[in-house]
Amino acid sequence: MKVAVIGGGSSYTPELVNGFLERVDSFPLKELWLMDILPERLEIVGKFAQRMVKAMGAPFEVHLTTDQREAVRNANYVTTQLRVGWMQARREDEYLGRRHGLIGQETTGIGGMAKALRTIPVILKIAYDMQELAAPGALLVNFTNPAGLVTEALSRYATNVQAVGVCNAPITTKMNILQRLEEVGLKVEPEQAELDTLGLNHLTWHRGFRIDGEDVWPQVMGSYIKSLRNGEMDDWDVRTIETLQMIPNGYLQYFYYTDKKIATQEKWPPSRAERVMEIEKGLFAQYAEPDRTVPPEGLMQRGGAYYSTVATQLLNAHYNDLGETHIVNTAHRGAVEGWPTDWVLEIPCKVNRSGITPLPAKPLPMACFGLLAQIKAYEILTVEAAVHGDRKAAYEALLTHPLGPAADQVQAVLDDLLTTHRAYLPQFN
Repeated sequence: MKVAVIGGGSSYTPELVNGFLERVDSFPLKELWLMDILPERLEIVGKFAQRMVKAMGAPFEVHLTTDQREAVRNANYVTTQLRVGWMQARREDEYLGRRHGLIGQETTGIGGMAKALRTIPVILKIAYDMQELAAPGALLVNFTNPAGLVTEALSRYATNVQAVGVCNAPITTKMNILQRLEEVGLKVEPEQAELDTLGLNHLTWHRGFRIDGEDVWPQVMGSYIKSLRNGEMDDWDVRTIETLQMIPNGYLQYFYYTDKKIATQEKWPPSRAERVMEIEKGLFAQYAEPDRTVPPEGLMQRGGAYYSTVATQLLNAHYNDLGETHIVNTAHRGAVEGWPTDWVLEIPCKVNRSGITPLPAKPLPMACFGLLAQIKAYEILTVEAAVHGDRKAAYEALLTHPLGPAADQVQAVLDDLLTTHRAYLPQFN
């Protein structure tokens, strides 16, 4: 079996390699191909990955390449974890938002739109190379942000390639709930628990939790609201959570508490991108240590907790036809009654060799659906803008987004975006 990792020079790669090493008994990987367009990063990360694998008895080979087509040729699985423009572009996205009085964030608002416009054409090219060169039935697993928006593009413009978008947020929520239950005396293994969540990537509402099929959501919510009341955490205001009786994805804070988030930006530097740049300097120095064979503890500071768990569990379920439930991004195809069937949602799905099948899900209440529908309209317009270099669609997308600028400022913000990232937006030139 061959797995290709596009963006193999990422600081996340050692965690992914570790995940494959932990699953060699059930997931018979033979060739892991790490592809990156930056040879110097690929050399550091790739050599470290090779040492990691060798230290575990070399159960599979690790190949390094800067040739995307070579990487995907005959691949059974292709994962994407790339960043067009690298971390410097993320920093530009953050400060693009700030200088216009908007949210400046990697996946949300103007920053997320800028990243999507840069990223979608690159991911589609990977899908088209897979269609030509990959093994029959190959699966594309996209981790690249904004994951839902990228998957929306794949669903609409790479229909001959099986693709799914993945995020670590659902499993992180699940593990946090399990930790909370353990603190009150109920220890549960992750495989016993099932999270019910629905929405878009980074725009989901968690609304149910089962242990061995038994609903324990009332206990979860009771404990959560108690912690909010006691001041143990300040993620949300109590009234909102009591009203919704759901736990929103953390990124919904940008929508629910926009003024607070914008005020926080005024304290930059450092922005998140600037902090990550410093973290990665340390990580790459450690990766380059010639005797290192295990990932450094500092990798957890990078973010992306449970990334390798999500990735390898999904691939393992698909390869071994397990029929497990995983929360992923895919077109729901009627699983949510009354919603357009072609919408890509973050939704529980059954995963086996025949594919990714969304499970029937109850629609969200109107208080959540209104925001979701508005963001989905923005996403569809952004896909059209990214694929066709359509400035009108880009204008409409920014006009539609609830975190966008005032109508009479849309053109100025859009012009700034297109100028700032001109080098990575050839479709608009």
